[in-house]
Amino acid sequence: MRAKQSNSVIDISHHNGTRLRFDKAKADGIVGVIQKATQGKTYVDATFKKNKKAILDAGLLFGAYHFGDGSDGASQAKHFLDVVEPDKNTVVVLDFESNPAGPSMTLKEARAFITHLKFELGRWPGFYSGHDIKEALGKSVDPILKNCWFWLAQYGPTPVVPPCWTKWTLWQYTDGGVGPKPHAVDGIGSCDRDIFNGTRKQLKGWWGT
Repeated sequence: MRAKQSNSVIDISHHNGTRLRFDKAKADGIVGVIQKATQGKTYVDATFKKNKKAILDAGLLFGAYHFGDGSDGASQAKHFLDVVEPDKNTVVVLDFESNPAGPSMTLKEARAFITHLKFELGRWPGFYSGHDIKEALGKSVDPILKNCWFWLAQYGPTPVVPPCWTKWTLWQYTDGGVGPKPHAVDGIGSCDRDIFNGTRKQLKGWWGT
């Protein structure tokens, strides 16, 4: 990891359990936490509300992501916003990956989701993906998706960004088991860990914008 990069973000969901200690995570160097909020048009992560409060109470930066499925993209975006109620300090992200429980989100629905968030919030959300978006786009540049900051999922030593973006902003380098170390965080255990493409100071300035 280069000196200008900061390994100080994690992302979590109900899969991480219910006994998380965000004060310990902060003491272990974590600056920001991105929590799963919603999926599809109706699902809400059972740990979202409790974790959001605990993350903010611990003095950490808070973000929320939506797991996209094959249903109407604009309706998914409305559901996400209704649950999260993001303010200017909330990072918001679309998780674009294969859905093991049903139809996966298409590029058309991803564009609809992103466009709705841009209209409502006045800023482009983050776009999280790995091999799924590389396969979907190939070497092409999508006129909508390219506006999002890119969150790369790749559990290897070297991040490879698809041509749609010029750089990665966050890099999920491990799922807590696969990928380079470190895998765990105090108070959380093994989890998804993410490197920010900048310093800790730059991360705090960028968050939510």
